[in-house]
Formats: sequence, structure tokens, C-alpha cells
Amino acid sequence: MKTYDWIIIGAGITGAALAYELTKIGFSVLLLEQYQTPQNATRYSYGGISFWSATTAITKQLSTEGLTRHRILSEELNADTQFRELNLLMTISVDINPETMAKSYQDVVIPPHLISIQEACELEPFLNPEAISGALTVKHGHVHPEKTTQAYIQAMIDLGGEIQFGEFIELVTTSMKKCTGVKTNTNTFQSDNVVICAGGITRKLLKSMDIAAKIYFSHAEIIEIPSTDIQLHSLVSPANLQRYELEAESTQIDELWDNPNHEIVSPILDAGVVQFLDGSLRIGQISRVLTNPQAEINSTASEQWLRESITNILPSLGNLPGTWHHCLVAFTQDKLPLIGAISEFSGLHIFSGFSSPFLFVPPLAVRFANFVSGQKDEIIKQMSPDR
Repeated sequence: MKTYDWIIIGAGITGAALAYELTKIGFSVLLLEQYQTPQNATRYSYGGISFWSATTAITKQLSTEGLTRHRILSEELNADTQFRELNLLMTISVDINPETMAKSYQDVVIPPHLISIQEACELEPFLNPEAISGALTVKHGHVHPEKTTQAYIQAMIDLGGEIQFGEFIELVTTSMKKCTGVKTNTNTFQSDNVVICAGGITRKLLKSMDIAAKIYFSHAEIIEIPSTDIQLHSLVSPANLQRYELEAESTQIDELWDNPNHEIVSPILDAGVVQFLDGSLRIGQISRVLTNPQAEINSTASEQWLRESITNILPSLGNLPGTWHHCLVAFTQDKLPLIGAISEFSGLHIFSGFSSPFLFVPPLAVRFANFVSGQKDEIIKQMSPDR
């Protein structure tokens, strides 16, 4: 039986990028994915690249590397990721003072510009002027999530990497606490190293091995709308994003996550929309913190909530026919991913929990691949799961 250098669990953007970078360096790599038709967070992502929003030395460095990587990625992977830079319009609700909101962004590397209601509506004519007190705007990167992920996977295969589909059953370990492979419902695969890139199910996967990791997940909900004649001019999101507050609040007491059916905090909705080059739209997003990854959600009520919220901001979009979708989104306590060896088992690693995956995954995949090849990297060290 073949023994791979690396097996990667999960073929979303994290697993795909890492598989490519490891294969590119010369490792033998197997990428494992449960679904032939993706059901992960990458599939329902906006694909945003917020290179302007960095606030620390690490995030500024990685944002620069991420933007540089995206600008050459289509050429390197020999596939169009649809990378572009467009206007991000961050709406400020009528009950919030625009100047106060603008000040809250002054610490980011490229502070957004505060604009008036009239200027916002000139930038995005479909906006409802009565729903906002102003807006912030800044240039924002964007790629097509699935096309970018598939480009990484195909480039990995072209370099000799492999992908297999099957339901994950368990990690193969020895009595000496060494991880030696992965068992699926169709086969058992051997490797020297296993890295978990499983996003929202990472916590459950590790817990099944009695490994406690400070990685969490939310249930994200969107509406996907097929190609439409409406042509938006901007990517629209709220200036006062509630999702980060929800994530911070839900991780204050780690023990709450051990309750198998618990809603730790109330759900929130950040009303926004992105339009892809083919004219399709993704409208979102509801975020729920339910400790059961298989929790049932009332899709009818959720869709109504999403439609009412987007109608308030962009009335033309509220009644367009579309489909409600749900996925799990991984996050951590400090917005930095967990990257590196898991101390409980030799040969077991994690590469998960990215708050802005399309910004940070490409440069960190390069860094991780170089790191496990023997290069020193202080940034990778600071993202250790043992931090």
C-alpha cells in the first residue's frame, strides 16, 4: 500500500491551497473530500479579500502577501480565479452616527472613506437612501470561491497529487500516539503526516479523538440567486458587522461547547450581497452559534428574515427567486487560524479556523509548506494550536 507524505482532510479553500503548495514543493499528497459536490463553507462563500482591514503587524504582512499571491494566482494555476478589485460599500444604519462608525475603522491599514447618503446612492444606485445614515467605501479584493478552489486542486493533480472522495471514519493511530493515516468508508490510506483542514467539523473530528482544541463554528445561512439582469456596482455589507462580536461572545466560556445541543448566543444577521461575474448573487448572512453541527434550522423562517433584511437595504433584490443554503464556518478566539502540529499525536497537524480565508489561506499555505520543509517561520509558530 502506498504511503503518502501528507494526507489532507477537507477540500475547501484551505485544504486545496495547502495540498497544492505541499505538492509543489515535492511532497506526495492525497487530498480527501467527503462530497463530490461541495457542501462546505467555500461553496457558499462571498470570496472577499479584505486586504485593507489589517490592524496588526502579522495581519498587515499576510495581507500584503495575500494580495500579491492573488494577482499572480490565475497565471500560476493556469485557470481563471476571477480575481478583481471592486468597491466595497459598507452601509451605516440610520440609528448609527456615521462619524462614530468611521472612527472605528481608523486603525486599519487602509481606512475606508466616509461618504454621504447621496454619494452612496451614486456609487450603488440600488441602495435605499432611507435605510442608511451614510456609508464607508474602500477597494476590496474578490475571487470566485469555487473556481479558485478547483484551480488549486487541478494544479495539484497536474503536479502529481491525488484526490479521493469518501466519508471520513477515523484517523489511524498507533499505541505510541502516532497518526499513520486515515480510514474512510471506502478505503484506508497511509501517510507520514495528516493535516486537518475540515473547517466547521474540525472541532467534532478532534473531539472524537479526545483532543481539545480552541476551534469553534457557526451555522451560516445565505440565499443564492441565479444570474439576473440587475447589475450591482459594488459589494455591499454592513459597516457594523455583528459576526465578529458573536464569535467573541460565544468563545468566552469554552465549557458551553461541550453541551451537545446548546445555543450559546442569539443569532445575528449581517445584511449584504455580492454579485459574481456571471450575474449570480449571494445574499447573507445569518450566523447562529449552535453546538450541534447537525442542528436543524427552520429554512423558511431564515429565508424570510434574509429577504426582509436585504429588502430594507436593496429593495430590488428582496423578491428575486433564489435558494436558501446553510454551512458551517470555523473560527477561533483571536481571529487567527490554528496552524501546526497537534501535540497529542505525532504526525497530526491542523490548518483551520481562518476568519478571512481568501485573504490569509494562500500566503499561509505557502508558509506552512515551507515550514514543514525545514524553513523557520515565526508567523507560523505564533499560530500554533498550543498558543
